[in-house]
Amino acid sequence: MNRSMTAGDVCSRQVVVASKDMPLGEAARVMRERHVGSLVVVEETGAGRVVVGMLTDRDIVTAVVAKDVNAAALRVDDVMTRDIVSARESDSVLDVLAAMRRRAVRRVPVVGPKDELVGVVAADDVLGFIADELRTLVQALVAQPGREQRARP
Repeated sequence: MNRSMTAGDVCSRQVVVASKDMPLGEAARVMRERHVGSLVVVEETGAGRVVVGMLTDRDIVTAVVAKDVNAAALRVDDVMTRDIVSARESDSVLDVLAAMRRRAVRRVPVVGPKDELVGVVAADDVLGFIADELRTLVQALVAQPGREQRARP
């Protein structure tokens, strides 16, 4: 695996965000409309959007639906996960994958030098990267016997 690939290389720069004070129903509608399973919760600062939490579809199901709580009375801040793992743009993909595994998460916000949100690495992004690396390895393995036959007839 290419150890030089970074979180910044594989992250999606198109990030769907929410504010802490957004009504939970609105956040759920945004997830549905944008076809995403999570929103990065941010606060706007002079440095840009700073990550303060994550809201996942699972958060909504376990904290609201499963407990039969009235979602209309809740804001994103009431349900979001605050203790999140994030990655720097320069972190290696392998380090991001290890953090995902350690924290049992599928999405990691990627932040820049001023802790501003720059992207999100999802497990799907990492799997796509690994699939590309494996494809390259398979191509090398398939080509090797032909090269050997040409070199040693």
